[in-house]
Amino acid sequence: MRTVLITGANKSIGFEKAKILAKQGYHVYLGARDAAKGNEAVEKIKAEGIDNVEFLLIDVTDKVSIDAAQRSVAEKGKGLDILINNAGILGGYDQSAQTVDTALIREVFDTNFFGVINVTQAFLPLLKNSEQPVIVNVTSGLGSLTIHSDPESKFYHVKTAAYGPSKTALNAYTVVLAYELRDTNFKVNVVDPGYTATDFNNNSGPFKVEDSAAFVTSYATLGAGGPTGKYFSHEFPENNYECPW
Repeated sequence: MRTVLITGANKSIGFEKAKILAKQGYHVYLGARDAAKGNEAVEKIKAEGIDNVEFLLIDVTDKVSIDAAQRSVAEKGKGLDILINNAGILGGYDQSAQTVDTALIREVFDTNFFGVINVTQAFLPLLKNSEQPVIVNVTSGLGSLTIHSDPESKFYHVKTAAYGPSKTALNAYTVVLAYELRDTNFKVNVVDPGYTATDFNNNSGPFKVEDSAAFVTSYATLGAGGPTGKYFSHEFPENNYECPW
């Protein structure tokens, strides 16, 4: 049975990803930084008769927590085949470039960028033992410099001085990581679930959580001939395979 770790999976799109992959027969480590919420999420999935899911305590902003989570997975002896770096924060709506507090930018980057790097680096040794390792970094169209430079884009006026740049940096890191792993069996891609109705945006997005989660998980289950080092967007499919900088 192939195994997958999803960070920030106790609710919303992350939770749906865990449920989808568990239903498909993967052993799912449902990662969350809050033990009560994480265990509650696991019990919700198990209530549907799905047993191949377990809670993993992991705070992506805390390296001690990340290392402890890595040891926990390693000690179970099941290895790790897929890593979905799903955890992310918005940082609120007051993100004017002229007034935003740099402390807020650091807070957002700690989760959305540095957290991804620390989790990825910690779990790489386990992933390298997989015959077909996959890393999916969850991004956003708001990280696209092309979109933010195009007055015709529907998100041209949606500017965030912390959140968007954190995803831009994540996109760039993904390209570098995929390049370094290009001669291995790794598939490393960045995936945008699109503007989805979640508490992240006061449930204002047009996409359903189930559909966006299915879109992301389709790139977590790539076969040996699948792409790597690419961008895939639920919102802007015309940009798929090319990073829309």
